[in-house]
Amino acid sequence: MSRLVSAPNALVGKRFDVAVAKMLGISRAKAADLIESGQARVLDRAIAKSGTLMAGETVEFDLVEEQRAPEPIADDMAIVYEDDDVVVVDKPVGVAAHASVGWTGPTVLGSLLDRGVRITSYGAAGRQGIVSRLDVGTSGLMLVCKSELAYVEMRRQFAEHEVVKTYHALVQGGLREDKATIEAPIGRAKVSDFRFCVTPSGKPAVTHWDVMERFGSEATLVSVNLETGRTHQIRVHFSSIGHPLVGDPMYGANPVLSEELGLERQWLHATQLEFRHPRTHVWTTVKSRYPADLSRALDRMRARHEPEASAMPDAVGMIGAVDSADARGSGGGVGGDAREPLEEEPAVAAAAR
Repeated sequence: MSRLVSAPNALVGKRFDVAVAKMLGISRAKAADLIESGQARVLDRAIAKSGTLMAGETVEFDLVEEQRAPEPIADDMAIVYEDDDVVVVDKPVGVAAHASVGWTGPTVLGSLLDRGVRITSYGAAGRQGIVSRLDVGTSGLMLVCKSELAYVEMRRQFAEHEVVKTYHALVQGGLREDKATIEAPIGRAKVSDFRFCVTPSGKPAVTHWDVMERFGSEATLVSVNLETGRTHQIRVHFSSIGHPLVGDPMYGANPVLSEELGLERQWLHATQLEFRHPRTHVWTTVKSRYPADLSRALDRMRARHEPEASAMPDAVGMIGAVDSADARGSGGGVGGDAREPLEEEPAVAAAAR
């Protein structure tokens, strides 16, 4: 694509790479690359990136369009609930919620659009319909809004902590209590842009947990409910009390144990999502079972402690189980009969938190 642009008065006398950067709205480094490759030049004279743009000169741009590789699609991402307003997916590990700078893998949003699922236009560019996210390394249930009504209402429900999000996590060590709450502010760690930590300057964060199964002093399986949704909240909070998630070396997990269990990511899964439907106002529960890697690691942990394992009721859920606490059989549930026990089967888990 070739075009000619007269030197703007405001850029006359500027270095050529600075002028090109301003004219195209790009970085100075990118402008220098264009000049050196001949894609940005001055008519009728040679000019280096350090040369000066003169009055009356014309800049010619002959830009080569970059060929972008198509975004990978998460073909193994199951849709466990869908209607005209919302869609709930069972996000696999290694799938981001949406596209971001530097991410080249599959996304929830891109994979849904590839399947022809209509998503609302409400929301920030590239994040339309998304009101809550899961980390790339965390698997489980994630809700995306299809209608404008749903986006407005579900954003409100998440903001006001009305949605009940239940996770299961395998943490290192033996937790002393059977249930407790971690309330500690979370902010970005100074040592890395990708790590977070408990810090007085952070945002408020509240995590409730209950023990489901104990494996001596080596590990504990817990059910976790979040009041807030800070980045890496569960990982940071458990690390802060000396019990990092198994398989999470970023926050202090033992790499030897991770290897012995065959884990390549943190043992954390969003197992249950409860919300009031934005249109019908029916209380809806969606459940997911553990993916293969977490199930296998848990089996190995149980085998290591078979004689001593102390367990609450079994912790295996069913993909696609959806309950309506207010109207079973009235159309609010999908696949409600085909399920296995996730834990004790409360109709509305943690509603009394």
